[in-house]
Amino acid sequence: MSSNCLKAISTCAFNLVQYILETSVYPREPEPLKELRTLTACHPRAIMGTAPDAGQMTAMLLKLVNAKRTIEVGVFTGYSLLLTALTIPDDGKIVAIGMNRDTYEMGLPIIKKAGVEHKINFVNSKALPVLDKLLEDHDNEGSFDYAFVDADKTNYLNYHERLLKLVKVGGLVVYDNTLWAGSVVMPEEHVAERMRADRHCIIELNNSLAADPRIQISHAPLGDGITICRRIY
Repeated sequence: MSSNCLKAISTCAFNLVQYILETSVYPREPEPLKELRTLTACHPRAIMGTAPDAGQMTAMLLKLVNAKRTIEVGVFTGYSLLLTALTIPDDGKIVAIGMNRDTYEMGLPIIKKAGVEHKINFVNSKALPVLDKLLEDHDNEGSFDYAFVDADKTNYLNYHERLLKLVKVGGLVVYDNTLWAGSVVMPEEHVAERMRADRHCIIELNNSLAADPRIQISHAPLGDGITICRRIY
């Protein structure tokens, strides 16, 4: 395929994403989320924020499973966290696990203004110890409706094993960044050095999820790729 043809395909793909955002996503994005997305755009690592089209899908998934008790692994400035808090019932609860309190507190004033802070239990910690602590209480097994993971890619499979015990049968676990900027289909020599280790982790995760009989999956090309896993048993 010629370089001109590849360029045309790339331009078309970009324009289609922009069309979806401007036609279907931004007009329906709640004002607190717009405000947080704008604030996050000023952060030097803004690319870590949840893509709004993936967020729109997340909101629908939360409604479809009537989510009330959820887990968030990786918080950053809190776009997906705020989205979840706005979507679940007023007495719903989110265990939000984040390594960086500063980025969480960057978005906290918007969360407070939206009136949903009471739904959030923010735990400033590495995720694995928190998930293991939750599992020590057997009442937590199968008690969560939904989990969203956007954290260190090296531990995605470790998170998966724990979250499948914590979410109920029929519950959802959603993983972000499962296309890793398209690098999953690139020859390794074309991938930036800084992305290679996580690329391997994402490829391993994708292969593992595809072969996992405990879940039904849908790998959606939204944002940087999200994989939706529904626990079957």
